[in-house]
Amino acid sequence: MVESSGASPPAIDSTVPHTARIWNYWLGGKDNFAADRAVGDQVQRFLPDIVTSARADRAFLQRAVRVLVGAGIRQFLDIGTGLPTANNTHEVAQALAPDSRIVYADNDPMVLAYARALLTSTDEGATDYLDADARDTTAILDGAARTLDLTQPVAVMLLGVLNFVGDDDEARAVVRNVMAAVPSGSYLALAHPTTEIRPEESAVAARQWNETAKPPITLRSKAGLLEYFEGLDLLEPGVVTCTKWRPEPGDPTAGTDVYQFCGLARKP
Repeated sequence: MVESSGASPPAIDSTVPHTARIWNYWLGGKDNFAADRAVGDQVQRFLPDIVTSARADRAFLQRAVRVLVGAGIRQFLDIGTGLPTANNTHEVAQALAPDSRIVYADNDPMVLAYARALLTSTDEGATDYLDADARDTTAILDGAARTLDLTQPVAVMLLGVLNFVGDDDEARAVVRNVMAAVPSGSYLALAHPTTEIRPEESAVAARQWNETAKPPITLRSKAGLLEYFEGLDLLEPGVVTCTKWRPEPGDPTAGTDVYQFCGLARKP
């Protein structure tokens, strides 16, 4: 079953670079414009490993979803999903558990347009898409309740989205509000760019991003990211660079550091 929610999106301005399309470019996708590629290339000049970092974030998503399905999770709330590429949350989850139910939320008009066309589902499960800002947790939770049973455990996915919520208190409130609405046995998966890997280069790249793209980005420390997991049971290996979170055997990137930290935690 596939559902879609939200009003018709506004017109897409291809001349203004946007995070979802820049990340799509770094991930090797085709749903981006010249302005997005230009900014992506500019950032890569400051951070040569940014493509590796973006792909490590996507690989963390896949490994985390497999762990979650193995733990019995069949419901996923993916906030700030970005443009659909290969191995999206629903594809990984439903390949292992066809009855999995997934709700995506994003507020980019291009993401909305592509999500409606590409986010398919198994017959046993469901995939829904909400047009909603990550900071509007009430709208997200109300919309998600149409597809998910919020009295049963849910995996909340916040991968590469809280960095676009610049105020620290507001970012923590996003996590707190969503996790308060899901029951014991739910999980939080989080990935976020950090200041702690090549900090000077990262700061320059962030300034370049904020001068040329939208929405603006905020980098945070590992200590700041650990605050998002307060009150939750953090799974091993804790908050680490994405390449070092339970890497696959033989993964050539497993010994490297990337600009994204990540973690997975269970609500007791």
